[in-house]
Amino acid sequence: MKKLIAVSASAVLLASWSGIASAQDYDNTVTGDRAGDMLADLLIVRPVGLVGSVLGAVGWVVTLPFTLPTGSADEAGRELVGKPLEYTFYRPLGDFERCGADRHACGAW
Repeated sequence: MKKLIAVSASAVLLASWSGIASAQDYDNTVTGDRAGDMLADLLIVRPVGLVGSVLGAVGWVVTLPFTLPTGSADEAGRELVGKPLEYTFYRPLGDFERCGADRHACGAW
């Protein structure tokens, strides 16, 4: 299973590198290919976003003793947990800029 994931990730990276030079010629794509963007998002970006969300949640809990007295716990939670979760789960597959049902800029709450 690990070998399959490594081979898949390598294939996505190689596909994305081949299209980087011409990516600006295509409409809002990172790799120059919409399917390549979707694969990179599914195999690389979403899992990294999930890990970032979990680490952000841990960081938010650790900072609570400092943020509760100052009244900034909500802001810290939004930055450390909310934004990574939004980027991971409320974005169309392969779209790295817009989030939510209203397609606002990711992170622009």
